[in-house]
Amino acid sequence: MDTTLISLFLPEGLLDHFVVVKIDTGEYLTIYMEEKSHPPTGEKEDKFISKGFYDAITIQDFPIRKKACYLNIRRRKWMNERTGNLVNNKWKIAAKGTRMTKELASFLKGVNR
Repeated sequence: MDTTLISLFLPEGLLDHFVVVKIDTGEYLTIYMEEKSHPPTGEKEDKFISKGFYDAITIQDFPIRKKACYLNIRRRKWMNERTGNLVNNKWKIAAKGTRMTKELASFLKGVNR
């Protein structure tokens, strides 16, 4: 899927870590994304085994053409082969304490002042 156009509507840098797998344009716009298969960085001797995905989260982003826009994001989980612990990459997409992108939360905070 060519993501050149959709990248203009997504938070900056999101496509560095996620791929768009589906776009639903029903009642509102939902962009389905999955984390790329890049294991977390750890100790040099650590090996990580993919263990699939966590449940998807949905966060709200800026409306597009008066349609609500949601990002449905699935993050990968990895098992550290040395420790047996499940780990993941720590991407900061949603604003703390919200289900909104950081950019949308900042914008709304400025409007409510």
